[in-house]
Amino acid sequence: MLDFSVFTWEVFRSYVLHGLYFSLALTAVATLGGIFFGTLLALMRLSGIKLLTIPATIYVNGMRSIPLLMVLLWFFLLVPMIVGKPIGAELSAVITFIAFEAAYFSEIMRAGIQSIPRGQVYAGQAMGMTYGQNMKLVILPQAFRNMLPILLTQTIILFQDTSLVYIITANDLLHGFSVAGANLSHTRESYILAAVLYFVICFSLSWIVKRLQMKIAIIR
Repeated sequence: MLDFSVFTWEVFRSYVLHGLYFSLALTAVATLGGIFFGTLLALMRLSGIKLLTIPATIYVNGMRSIPLLMVLLWFFLLVPMIVGKPIGAELSAVITFIAFEAAYFSEIMRAGIQSIPRGQVYAGQAMGMTYGQNMKLVILPQAFRNMLPILLTQTIILFQDTSLVYIITANDLLHGFSVAGANLSHTRESYILAAVLYFVICFSLSWIVKRLQMKIAIIR
């Protein structure tokens, strides 16, 4: 018989709240870092310069071919060996997610940039803009607007993936529920509540993305 009565606000605050903050912070930092480095990788792949195109392509295809869980374990185990000291599960998770998500965001950015008509690139060049000015002032603002729903959808997936940091004992949302369930001897109830909370957060974000898509469609 399931019994949820032991999961009071005090239990949630003591065991889960810190993990929720970490999962949300990891999602935000990995999204911003992933978009930044993903944009750089996309520009490298679109530059037409082999010296930039080849390493960016190898990195993106390599990362996209390896499970996130495997990358997470590599960074957690190998980085301390390289730097000579432990860096902690939380910092290891942040580095891993930024490096991993940059590969996925770069493909989104590349598709978004290529969706802008070439005529606008030529118009910018005709006005005397450099490659960098053209990208900054003409191409990227339009590309970001077009890609916003996809970027947010990837962010929702990223939030779901943060539960994987449980494997390296980082104190995330799932870890908080797991510890609470073990200490209170209500493991099944704790995992059910964890699933409900993940569903509520992801469903709310999906609803926001849908509304955003409708607004962008109206503007177009």
